[in-house]
Amino acid sequence: GRAEVPFGPEGRLSRLAQAGAAKAMLPRMHGRAPEVVFLNTAGGLTGGDRLDFGVTLGGGRAVATTQTAERAYRSAGGRAQMATRLALGPGAELHWLPQEVILFDGGALRRRLCVEMAEDAYLLAAESVILGRAAMGEVVRQGYLQDHISITRAGRPLYRDALRMEGDLHAHLARAAIGQGAAGFATVICAAPGACAKLEMIRTLLPQTAAVSAPQADLLLVRILAEDGFGLRRTLVPVLRALSPHDLPRSWSL
Repeated sequence: GRAEVPFGPEGRLSRLAQAGAAKAMLPRMHGRAPEVVFLNTAGGLTGGDRLDFGVTLGGGRAVATTQTAERAYRSAGGRAQMATRLALGPGAELHWLPQEVILFDGGALRRRLCVEMAEDAYLLAAESVILGRAAMGEVVRQGYLQDHISITRAGRPLYRDALRMEGDLHAHLARAAIGQGAAGFATVICAAPGACAKLEMIRTLLPQTAAVSAPQADLLLVRILAEDGFGLRRTLVPVLRALSPHDLPRSWSL
């Protein structure tokens, strides 16, 4: 499936493209910034599936999220693919806040986030993964996860991040030097002028299983490890609220 939502320079919707299982909804916000809610009507992903989302923001502010956690189920062969492409014009402010991806035992997923942004644009993005559902006693003994994030600002590379895990992911993350038993992890990125000013404030919100850094004045990075999805959100939500003066997407509270 594929869904693309472009907004013009004034932040108004210019068109809407949807195909296959990918849908995009724009709920009435009553004065708040536009909110895009992406949905996979297939209910999840498995080997060979591909899901593409895209948001173009010519100006103004918008929030993009997903209606629920995405699920990568056991694959009989091949790898599911998720790709998100974001484009931010001059002065645009976009919050990309999808809910978690749950990778089930036997699942295989390639995920990619590509961002092109103007020099003065503001990006807040969060990408998170949960390995199995702790409440159901699930662990990922066999799986594949490839994750790639690419952010380019004014034509210059700003941030590149790549992750690849294969095999017994539960045992892999159980190692003290890697995950120390974590089953959930997230990356939060704030790319904006003066983003580093929030470094110390964010640091006060983090447990010992999370860290924040500011590689440069206009880039703030947060890494979070947690034992399950509940623990992940317990850290993630306060961080996102601190980095955004606005409420989280409504779908996060449903």
